[in-house]
Amino acid sequence: MSSTFERDTALVDGEKSILEWLSYGIVALGIVTPLLTATTFLRETTEGTSLVGIGLLDVFALLTALIGFGVLGIGVGSWSGRFETTPDERTGAVTGVGFGIVALVVTGLTVSQTFGFGAVVWVPVAVVVGALVAVGVLAAREDLGTTVPVGLFALGLTGLVLGDVLTVSWSWEPTGLSAAFPGYLVVPALAGVTGLLGAWAGSLASEGFGSRGRQRGAFALIGLSAIAMLAVLAMLLLFIGRQGFGYAFSEFSVGIGPAVIPMLNAEIPFVRIQMPFVTNGYTFRPDEINGVFPAVVGTFWVVVGAVLVGVPLAVAAAVFLTEYAEQGWFTQVVEVATNGLWSTPSVVFGLFGYAFLVPRLGNDTSLLAGMLVLGFMLIPLVLITSREAVLAVPDEYRDASAALGVSQWETIKSVVLPAAMPGILTGVILGVGRIAGETAPILLVMAGGLRDSAPKVLGAFEFSSVPPFVTNDALLASAPTLPYQLYASITAGVSGENAEAFGWGTAFVLLLVVLSFYAVGIGTRIYFRRKLQQ
Repeated sequence: MSSTFERDTALVDGEKSILEWLSYGIVALGIVTPLLTATTFLRETTEGTSLVGIGLLDVFALLTALIGFGVLGIGVGSWSGRFETTPDERTGAVTGVGFGIVALVVTGLTVSQTFGFGAVVWVPVAVVVGALVAVGVLAAREDLGTTVPVGLFALGLTGLVLGDVLTVSWSWEPTGLSAAFPGYLVVPALAGVTGLLGAWAGSLASEGFGSRGRQRGAFALIGLSAIAMLAVLAMLLLFIGRQGFGYAFSEFSVGIGPAVIPMLNAEIPFVRIQMPFVTNGYTFRPDEINGVFPAVVGTFWVVVGAVLVGVPLAVAAAVFLTEYAEQGWFTQVVEVATNGLWSTPSVVFGLFGYAFLVPRLGNDTSLLAGMLVLGFMLIPLVLITSREAVLAVPDEYRDASAALGVSQWETIKSVVLPAAMPGILTGVILGVGRIAGETAPILLVMAGGLRDSAPKVLGAFEFSSVPPFVTNDALLASAPTLPYQLYASITAGVSGENAEAFGWGTAFVLLLVVLSFYAVGIGTRIYFRRKLQQ
């Protein structure tokens, strides 16, 4: 009796182990497949790529086949009692409706675009098929309702690829659209979706379905969403880096050269870095590498000026609304107005600057006008985040300060603002990331030409004894910026024969500049967080 019990227990444990390993394998395949899809869209792998002697589309067919057979095996094994699971008697409504919508879309596209039927035919057919799939999934037990549709979808895609229906030369040209979707992109996209569905189904099965399985499935969806977000960011960075790195680093060199110290009249070894694309201006001379140095400097100054204009006003307004103003209709109006300003298109800010600021600043585009317009754009986001950061400061901090006899302003200055500073800096970082890449407002209020020199803001200040006492011609002159220069070089092609390469190099440098602003902001936020914890 004892030996029989031990043998049965070991068998159950072994079956559970097989289920877990099979589920984890499907999840792994479900992650690998979208990653391979991403490389295809990045053109790191193309229709001519072969892996271990297997063509790219056949690799996708193999992955979807493994996912399909694995998911179906889990579903059938759970239903037949081969695997010890605890599925619900019915599949959830969200799952059923989701699969029904997928079936409706696939059927509608197939009937309308592939067979060419009109709306009178494809609409009712798609609705009937979607409804049947939804009802069938809802009526099925959870283990079958969550695995069989995924498995059939995966094996269907495999069959279309291996049956030479979806090939490299195949192209889908939707009716009414002047676009074509080639097979070497359609198959990876469908395989990526199959992988995500397989990862979700595998996550459900890894916990034996039921409430624990649904919890694991929800966790998998959230995790895959985070991975997808990071993947999009990585695709963006890698694509721009691959397109612009080569041109941006043309004739890049690092060497040792002498540096003269004037006061000592001595020479010392000095590391000399040459990167002409970043350190040169634009000359239109064929014997020199045209660069973006003036645009880099202009971008730096317009962002710094916008921060100096917008951040103090936004933080001051947030402190007033939170610490001084009574919560009522006034604060509600300000909140609605702030949200409205934040959602206002950037071109509207540019038109305001062009119609209101430019005529009052010499009737010409200028760096100062760009600073003011971008500063106005920065105010709403910094105000919203600063207000939330100040509200998040515990009232105990204020009460403790008041108990010591400290005035309200001293409490705000010495207690509230330092505690809220990390949140305030988060808003500044997000705002700078938005304004640093703006093109429409710059085009209207401060656009400078490719051959304009870098603005020398600090050296252009002049002081006098008559009003306005301080003048700066550099602030009242046009200045180039990286976003506008990118627009001009790619869209208008004003940079000559190498317009596309020059544009990609400019985009790469712009990305580095924005990331540099992010790094400075994040470093400052980390400093204040550590200081707050001390």
